[in-house]
Amino acid sequence: MFEQFKDWYENRHEYAKKWKERTGGKVIGTFCTYVPEEILYAADILPVRILGSHEPQDVSEPHIFAMFCPFCRDCLAQGLKGRFDYLDGITIAQSCLHIRQTFTSWDLHIPVDFTYYLTHPMHIQSPRAIPYLTEELKEFKKAVEEWTGKEITEEDLKRGIEIMNTNRRLLQQVYELRKQPNPPLTGLEAMIMVVSSQMVDKREHNKALVELLEKLPSRSLDEPGERLMILGSEDDDTKFIAMVEDLGSRIVIDEHCTGTRYFYEEVNTNGDALASIAERYVKRIPCPSKDWPERTRVDHIVKLAKEYDIQGAIVMQMKFCDPHELDTPAIKKALENDVGVPTIFLEFDVTVPIGQFKTRVEAFLEILREEDLF
Repeated sequence: MFEQFKDWYENRHEYAKKWKERTGGKVIGTFCTYVPEEILYAADILPVRILGSHEPQDVSEPHIFAMFCPFCRDCLAQGLKGRFDYLDGITIAQSCLHIRQTFTSWDLHIPVDFTYYLTHPMHIQSPRAIPYLTEELKEFKKAVEEWTGKEITEEDLKRGIEIMNTNRRLLQQVYELRKQPNPPLTGLEAMIMVVSSQMVDKREHNKALVELLEKLPSRSLDEPGERLMILGSEDDDTKFIAMVEDLGSRIVIDEHCTGTRYFYEEVNTNGDALASIAERYVKRIPCPSKDWPERTRVDHIVKLAKEYDIQGAIVMQMKFCDPHELDTPAIKKALENDVGVPTIFLEFDVTVPIGQFKTRVEAFLEILREEDLF
């Protein structure tokens, strides 16, 4: 049932190369979930999320500080090793300092035809954030038009919005099924499903999701153990997720940028298309680098914890990720004190020490099981 998503996830580079051969279109690498993919789809460009490989590497050290997060160094290493040699361009929406350095180093050392740094506002709680981003999106649209030699019309933008909104809507429908006492999919399957959506043509992904939603309601899995949430930094470490669920638990919800933070909230289809896109990217569930002065994301995490009836939360922080590290005390306090949900904090690197993490997760699950007895 999930074979297609798994194939897309594992063979992402081959898929993009074949897509180019089949369509003759351009492929652009994106470094952040704040990149407005609606505009890229409007221009018939395939956006591909640049993610790491979780492999040790020694090629990024001359180009990026060793104290920068392992994720951004892993992403740069993929480019330096030629894994993304099919990209025609790269783009980023202003995000954390570390991934911005990855973009800058890539731009300097890995040749592509088109690069664009979109200055997305960091102070998204400002009343000027939406009009500011609207003007920046006009410039981004103009640059894409000059690159492709094709005008992007209002109708094109509406088509791009519909492609993205449909994907978000279908993913949300799948996630709604995870609220059930016995969800019809595992946390690993959900992760692969969402991450694959960031790598393939969403029109194909949407068709696969429609087919999945026809079959999922009648699917039955073994009774789940402890209902867990994972949250924090970017994470698509499937080996870790598999290990956690092999211990008898079930991950039923997530809050990170390769999960719900990517697809929650649709673009409003009323009014000017660019302004509506800007509104969505300003008001979406924020990355902690933009979630200030008020921490709105904490309330959202608490809401998810209640809706999905979780019994424990794994706070996953990428090593040296300052924005998420600053958020962790507030998140742990809200979950443990306000909702009564125990948490465990784990610090991730490019490769995960599965043995050590397994011991810690086992201990955490034992605590949850003991509490369940009383």
